[in-house]
Amino acid sequence: MHMKNVVIVESPAKSKTIEKYLAGEYKVVSSKGHIRDLATSGKYGLGVDLDNDFKPNYVIIKGKANDVKALKKLVGEADHIYLATDPDREGEIISWHLKEELGIPEEKYDRVTFREITKDVVLKSIKEHAKIDMNLVKGAETRRILDRIIGFRLSKLMQYKTGGKSAGRVQSVALKLIVDREREILAFVPKEYWTIEADFKDYTAELFKYKDQDIEINTELEADEILSKLSNSFNIQNIEEKDKKKAAREVFKTSTLQQMAASKLNFAASKTMSLAQKLYEGVDLSNETVGLITYMRTDSVRVSDEFIGSTKSYIEKTYGKEYVGYAKVGKKNANMQDAHEGIRPTSILRTPESVRAFLNNDEYKLYKLIYIRSLASLMADAKVKATTVTFENNDYLFKTTGSVLTFDGYLKVYKEYEEAEDKILPNFKEYKSNVVAADAINKYQHFTKPASRYTESSLIKELESLGIGRPSTYATIISTIKDHDYVKVEDKKFVPTEMGMETTDKLQEYFSDIINVKYTANMEKDLDDIADAKKDNIKVLHEFYDKFAPIMDDALKNMEKKAPTQTGESCPECGGDLVIRKGKYGEFVACSNYPKCKYIKKNKKEEEPSEKIAECPKCHKDIVARRTKKGKIFYGCSGYPKCDYATWYKPTGEVCKKCGNLLVEKNGNVICEECDK
Repeated sequence: MHMKNVVIVESPAKSKTIEKYLAGEYKVVSSKGHIRDLATSGKYGLGVDLDNDFKPNYVIIKGKANDVKALKKLVGEADHIYLATDPDREGEIISWHLKEELGIPEEKYDRVTFREITKDVVLKSIKEHAKIDMNLVKGAETRRILDRIIGFRLSKLMQYKTGGKSAGRVQSVALKLIVDREREILAFVPKEYWTIEADFKDYTAELFKYKDQDIEINTELEADEILSKLSNSFNIQNIEEKDKKKAAREVFKTSTLQQMAASKLNFAASKTMSLAQKLYEGVDLSNETVGLITYMRTDSVRVSDEFIGSTKSYIEKTYGKEYVGYAKVGKKNANMQDAHEGIRPTSILRTPESVRAFLNNDEYKLYKLIYIRSLASLMADAKVKATTVTFENNDYLFKTTGSVLTFDGYLKVYKEYEEAEDKILPNFKEYKSNVVAADAINKYQHFTKPASRYTESSLIKELESLGIGRPSTYATIISTIKDHDYVKVEDKKFVPTEMGMETTDKLQEYFSDIINVKYTANMEKDLDDIADAKKDNIKVLHEFYDKFAPIMDDALKNMEKKAPTQTGESCPECGGDLVIRKGKYGEFVACSNYPKCKYIKKNKKEEEPSEKIAECPKCHKDIVARRTKKGKIFYGCSGYPKCDYATWYKPTGEVCKKCGNLLVEKNGNVICEECDK
């Protein structure tokens, strides 16, 4: 069948949405993400020719051969190809891989980007086509090569020397931040101090000065001495009132969305990005299929003039003219790419309540957060009357502060997400006397505290401020250090495990010149410069490898290998000591004389769970939990071997509405393995 125009996007969900907009004239298909990657052959299994200017060797990703074959057939039958992968550097290199692997001639293709999946924008974007930006491709390719070299070589080193599972260019620096913070906490020596507060009926006031000098109370004895000099009568010395404005924050960028979703919705960064992807790609509403938000991988907070205009009109119509504000621009920094808009709803008229019936609960929560933040960003400042009252008691000065909201402004919609609440004070100017009586005066003991452990939110904020990684990588970085048991989460905070601390120490022993904040941030700058045609990618790779290779050789030769833990048992085959080793599927007990003796102690076979997990989508028999020969759990059909359905992830029992496959739990998210590849 002849097809005039073929549009290739990354996601199957997005392809269905876009094809509805381009009905008839275009065939929209999905590459299902990357179609090829670096091989795992060649020197050190890098898929990179280290002796030939780091020439990459690309191969089709396992399991994608049939997809590539089908795409080649379509491309061969089409008159023109539109490469419409995601509008970022990763999307650019995917488009380039498609062009190269599918053999698309230069004159037969165009590159298009959809920054939001709405009919008007898609139709407009398909006309505003260009060619693949090879500078962006070089930047993305250089990043991939660097990450492959460091990731493969350091990971294998750690596996051999420490038993750790992985190491990486950015991952190991993020882990180092967590480990360094933990060591600060462990070394911290608390210092005692005391405060004194006067309790009144509607407020409290804290001692802060003595005769205009700042006061510090270090012991209980000092506190008691001050208390002995105080009476219950306080003189109102000064009342200071100031009219202040509170401005709304700008729309979300990737990092601030991840931070806010973590703190307000308790979403992991990976979950936030997965939900945002669905909101961007398209949701079936009652009368249309449409992307609800703009592209969610961005470091910009600017928004289009069209959105500003429509939102201001909506605010005036809904809340009144006095609530209309101004566009927030945010702070620019040297690392900002500002490739496209901040994260906002594609239409301010699609309120959270109007689309709630078409979203699951988590999708609704995230959409509401994005919507309200965007709406508030264009609303007027809130106005408060801030009040500070100073009291005097025998030359000791106490202070209380509060504020009264005089105009709610953006807080009319944003109040549930605001961090601080106003403390309202009485109108002291109406008091008949300047003397007020305290109900009680109390002393309180405190101890200084170390810096807090990192949460997902604060770690992302720190990585961004240091210029390490990029917003699109934060979720993966955090997932990796959690999944590889380098950190555990206690009270929503990261605590490094023994393995995490040991891996960091070993890396710092040899690779401190590379695995550090400054070097990693500078490398990010180099990658940006490559994408902006300011630096040569081959030169950057040589500069890195000339530094890295001799350190790696030294570490392989001289880094002390961690001795395996002995069990106290003897090997029944050779009499050697039995030790605990780590393998692909966890710990196991084996002979210390390996490879001379290959004895492995068999575990007591655990009873295989056999309760029904779900119904098989292929033959409708029971899906049950099973174990591989090495003890790893998977989920398969009870009708095996006649039915071969199997998955590593636990099915939820629900079925994907798009393809009919079972939904499964993966890293805390519910996904379809077919649609969410």
